[in-house]
Amino acid sequence: MYAIIKTGGKQYRVVQDETLLVERLPASEGDTVAMQTLLFVDGDEVIDGDALSEFTVQALVLAHERGPKLRIVKFKPKRGYKRRNGHRQELTRIQITELHRSTGGSHRAPRAKAASVAAPAVSAAQTSEEAGDGA
Repeated sequence: MYAIIKTGGKQYRVVQDETLLVERLPASEGDTVAMQTLLFVDGDEVIDGDALSEFTVQALVLAHERGPKLRIVKFKPKRGYKRRNGHRQELTRIQITELHRSTGGSHRAPRAKAASVAAPAVSAAQTSEEAGDGA
């Protein structure tokens, strides 16, 4: 069982208890965050689209880190132009704690009951109107 999640403009394939580095998240260390799920695969079953609302991917924020120093060099020959700059990306280390399906059946049952209750109420109103018209 695995999922494809999206965070920081990138997509990651994750499994339970996996640790990975992602773009900096606005959560403090020790917090649990819900990740945006794009695809969920459970054996031969592939779930995407509207059915993803039943699935959740939770991650634990382990630490906030900085990536390796990247050197940026600008140079134009024969002009005496040299510039050197650096950059370190802000990253967050997360651990995937939960990949599971939430109870989707409980959301569908009330809708089915509401539809079955509404149908007899309409038919009862129609029968009272028919009885009133005939008298």
